[in-house]
Amino acid sequence: MKEKLILEIKTAMTEIVSQQQMELLNIVLNRSLDNMYVTEIDTEIKCSKTNNHKLLSFFIASKKVEGCSDKSLKYYINTIEKMLQKISKSVIDISTNDLRTYLFEYQELKKSSRVTIDNMRRIFSSFFTWLENEDYILKSPVRRIHKVKTGRLVKDILSDEQLEILRDTCTEIRDLAMIELLTSTGMRVGELVKINRTDIDFYERQIVVFGKGNSEREVYFDARTKIHLRKYLETRTDDNNALFVSLAKPNGRLSIGGVEMRLRTLGKKAQIDKVHPHKFRRTLATMAIDKGMPIEQVQKLLGHVKIDTTMHYAMVNQTNVKNSHRKFIG
Repeated sequence: MKEKLILEIKTAMTEIVSQQQMELLNIVLNRSLDNMYVTEIDTEIKCSKTNNHKLLSFFIASKKVEGCSDKSLKYYINTIEKMLQKISKSVIDISTNDLRTYLFEYQELKKSSRVTIDNMRRIFSSFFTWLENEDYILKSPVRRIHKVKTGRLVKDILSDEQLEILRDTCTEIRDLAMIELLTSTGMRVGELVKINRTDIDFYERQIVVFGKGNSEREVYFDARTKIHLRKYLETRTDDNNALFVSLAKPNGRLSIGGVEMRLRTLGKKAQIDKVHPHKFRRTLATMAIDKGMPIEQVQKLLGHVKIDTTMHYAMVNQTNVKNSHRKFIG
């Protein structure tokens, strides 16, 4: 390989230097490269890594234009970069077996769930399908990697009794107002922390929130929530426009982490396991379906694009299933 490199340099310099200079160049090249090991693969790997990084940045830019959130984009980048680093090939050369092996080894090493592995598969599919559509590759290697079968776990919801215990646990009117708003609207925590005081329509008992991809939608709250929200706002002495702020000065807008931490603390105090914002959302969906609300309206209420997503959130009360069986089937 060293001799090949020297020959290529000498050939390129043939028309520029004289015969005497060429002999001197030959001596200098041999002396300079004497203690060096030259291999062509180093250049190839460097080029493939550069190209991979460039293509990934193009892909992320396209997802951002499509409206993906920053959180989703970070997940895409982290997942794809780890795969490219491990396989260490140009995306053009990555095969189905490369990806299958990577997913298998990742699952074995990390002891990841099937849901995690299928999420990774979906991200790879999105990336390589984009490469195919943009004519960077002929065919996506993920096409032959099928969806990972995952068991569906029945996730807990908050019972009426647990909700009352949580309310009684609150010593701050802010926390009570926050719990009531999550309970009656089923909004996402990301939507909750973006709400400003001026966004609330107390007369119609509704709020315009911004969901995933900055999509705008209306959510509705009940009379009890209205009372507690008004009481909470009457206690505020700060001039922050945010609806929910920290209790300590300078009373900054609550973050997603701040809401999650507060609910976790209240849950421990009430001796209720795993109290988090999403649990209120799932509880609302289940209660709405349980009381007869059409699934299409629950979908609209939660701001889901696909109705399948709504079905995953809602858990129909088993007692009602039993009663319906007796009523309709016998």
